[in-house]
Amino acid sequence: MSALADPDRKDLRPSAGFDPGQCPVRDVLDRIGDKWSTLLVLTLSDGPLRFGALRRAVPDISQRMLTQTLRDLQRDGLISRHVFPTQPPAVEYRLTPLGRSILAPLSALTRWADDHHGEIRQARAAFDAG
Repeated sequence: MSALADPDRKDLRPSAGFDPGQCPVRDVLDRIGDKWSTLLVLTLSDGPLRFGALRRAVPDISQRMLTQTLRDLQRDGLISRHVFPTQPPAVEYRLTPLGRSILAPLSALTRWADDHHGEIRQARAAFDAG
């Protein structure tokens, strides 16, 4: 049985006096769990990209949402923005060491989602039909 599935693992449950507003898991998942952040982090895992290349790699994201998500990821220290002194200035985004450190857990989650997506869709259909 995995540690997460073991109900006797008290260290995985909130302790007395737990403050949800200060929960690190909730705070991090709020960023990584949004619709675009994970896609952008995974897209940048192969190397730095410019804004236009990111937009082409994730074609259904709006320019406004791409800009905001990149700012949020930069604010959280997961990506960095590099401006090159050209005319016009070229801007490139890349993962920071902190951003690279989340690739292993994201890859595991991506594999899990791919492996179980059919089961989840079936469960949803059964629930919606019942």
